[in-house]
Amino acid sequence: MKNTIGIIGCGWLGLPLAKSFIQAGYNVHGSTTNKEKLDTLEKEGIKPFLVILGEESVTGSITEFLYQLDILIINVPPRLRAKNKENYALKMNVLHNEIEKSGVKKIVFVSSTSVYGATEGEVTEDTIPVPVTESGRQLVEAEKIFQNNRSLQTTILRFGGLIGPNRHPITMLSGKKGLTNGNDPVNLIHVDDCIHLIKSVLKNNWWDQIFNGVYPNHPMKRDYYSQMADKNKLPRPQYLNPESLKSGKTILSKNFLNKNIVFYTGIN
Repeated sequence: MKNTIGIIGCGWLGLPLAKSFIQAGYNVHGSTTNKEKLDTLEKEGIKPFLVILGEESVTGSITEFLYQLDILIINVPPRLRAKNKENYALKMNVLHNEIEKSGVKKIVFVSSTSVYGATEGEVTEDTIPVPVTESGRQLVEAEKIFQNNRSLQTTILRFGGLIGPNRHPITMLSGKKGLTNGNDPVNLIHVDDCIHLIKSVLKNNWWDQIFNGVYPNHPMKRDYYSQMADKNKLPRPQYLNPESLKSGKTILSKNFLNKNIVFYTGIN
C-alpha cells in the first residue's frame, strides 16, 4: 500500500507536486488557505483541507490534515513583501508544535538558496548560510526548528529561482536598464525538476540531509536573459559593461549530483 503524503501549501509548486503523487498512486492530503480552492484539489483526487498558519495558532483542520500521514512536505514560502509582513519563523514554530502532537515523523522542508546571502564563488550544501534578507534569515531559523527536533527526520531542500509555466524572471527583467549583475551566474530550477527531486528524496529515503536544488548549467545573466528575451520576443534587459571578471555565486547541487541524480528539464 502506498504511503499517505501531506503537502501543506498546494500553490504553484505544491499543486503539480500533489497531482504527480496522485498519478503515482499515493494518497495525498493537500492544504490551501483559500476555501474556493478546496473543490479544485478534490477534483484532482487530493483530499483537501483548509489550513491557515498564524503566528500564534492554526485556523482550520490541521489535526485532520496531519492524521495518519507518513510524510509531510512543507511548502510554505515566507510572505514578507506585502504591507502586512509576517513572522514566518513564528508560523513555522506553531506548525512544528502541531506536528509534535501528531504521528508525523518524516518531513521535507522546502527552503531557498536565498539562505546563502551574498556569498561569492561556488556554494554547496557545506557552505554556512549567511542570509542578508529578512526572508533568508527567517528561512534559516525555520529550518533549524525542524532540524533540532531529533524525533523528526527532516530533509531540507533549498531550491534556486523557480521557473516554469507562466513564471520566469525575464518577464520582470525585460527592458530594464543599468543592471549591474550581468556577470553573475544564473541559479535556476524548473518546477518539473523540483518535483523530480522531491520524489527522489522519498523514493530513496534520504532523510536528515540538506540538498541544493539548482540546475547544473550556470550561464552568465547577461547572456542567458538576452537569449530568453529573444526567445519570448521581449526587449532585452540592458547590463552595464562587464566588470573584469565573472562574479556572484554559483550554487552547486553537490549532494544530488553525488547520488547520480539527473536533472531532466533544463532552464531553456
